[in-house]
Amino acid sequence: MSGWAIWGGALALYVLFRLWYDNWRGPLTKAEIETFIEEVHGKYTGGNESGVLRSFLEADDGKEFVMLNLVKIEEGMVTDPATGQPIQGRAAMRRYSDPFVRRLIANGGHPGMVGRKVGPYVDAWNVEGDPGWTIFGLMRYRSRRDLIRMVADPRFAEHHAYKALGIPVTFSFPTQRELSVYMGPRVWVALVLALVAALTQLAVG
Repeated sequence: MSGWAIWGGALALYVLFRLWYDNWRGPLTKAEIETFIEEVHGKYTGGNESGVLRSFLEADDGKEFVMLNLVKIEEGMVTDPATGQPIQGRAAMRRYSDPFVRRLIANGGHPGMVGRKVGPYVDAWNVEGDPGWTIFGLMRYRSRRDLIRMVADPRFAEHHAYKALGIPVTFSFPTQRELSVYMGPRVWVALVLALVAALTQLAVG
């Protein structure tokens, strides 16, 4: 196998990765937003006014974003809506979060960081008291289009009841990175492919 073939294959794999990982369709259209709002109207409720999500979608810039999630997990028992049997609140949360993460990855997103809370607020003012957050999560979305595709997916409704049972309190808002010392997938995937190509060339050279 020639060096050109090895490095050409690595480049082709990286191009395929970027085709999956990046949003190539631009911002949401008005028609897409209206269709989505119609599809989910009345299905899912939260603590926001109905226009909050619409405003977020209408301001779409076509770029990726990271959803910051603060989550309180139910530590007691809850009733499984499918079987009527008692299950741990944490188990109910996983029945929602595991399928959610799989669909997120299928749509070009992924968890950026997930961590557990290890202490009370150490710097806070003019905010409500700590409700007892359990974990935080940073979830990367390829685009706002992918967000609405996931929410509108009929399979989402199958697991949404477990979200409400396993997560009695949550707080989420979208962000875009301005500064980070962490190496994102665009960089480390390129480095891994380059390393594999280099080792392959050495092995067959």
